[in-house]
Amino acid sequence: MTARSGVLSLLVTAFVLLAAFWWLGLYVTKHGEPPALWVFAQAVRGHGVWVAWAFTNAGWPAVLGPLYAACIAVAIFVRPWRVRAVYLVSVALVAWGCADAFQRLFARPRRLDWLIRHEHAFSYPSSHAAISTAFYFLAAVLLLRSELRPWIRYCSFAILIAMWLGILWSRLALAAHYPTDVIGGTCLGVALALLGAAFVRLTGGRLVAAPGRAP
Repeated sequence: MTARSGVLSLLVTAFVLLAAFWWLGLYVTKHGEPPALWVFAQAVRGHGVWVAWAFTNAGWPAVLGPLYAACIAVAIFVRPWRVRAVYLVSVALVAWGCADAFQRLFARPRRLDWLIRHEHAFSYPSSHAAISTAFYFLAAVLLLRSELRPWIRYCSFAILIAMWLGILWSRLALAAHYPTDVIGGTCLGVALALLGAAFVRLTGGRLVAAPGRAP
């Protein structure tokens, strides 16, 4: 695959995901949650509440802020990882801003059967889903594709994927979001990661530069 076709593939996939995200947002604001997904939401609600609360906290600034700062420190002091660290933090921050903007645009009310904390922001898309996808999931992929020792790559990938899935699950267990909010947030996060990867390639950054080599 040539560099140009690789960028094109990233862009096409990203725009397909954005189209699906947009369609889903329009659908749920007009028709509400599909019955089958609402049944699923009710089945998940209330299971492992305090574990879910811990996962939810991992998607808020008190946890993400220090992690972003650590990535910035890596970008400053570990040159071979600079592109990846900046890319990761940038995509996560853009996902945060986009999720907030789209919540205001679609203005879908929150669920009324919430547990522990009543969040007053609009519901679609889930900002937790968008940000955790753009940070934890993307970090897992970047580490898996690096040239660190295999056990480090695989363990890091497993931990980060578990964190990402835990956060997605927590929003349903706490009844903070509808399933479609989580699906939409995930689509948005992946789309932004793909757009970011296309930008990195177009600007000459080496997304998977191996440690110890020039980026």
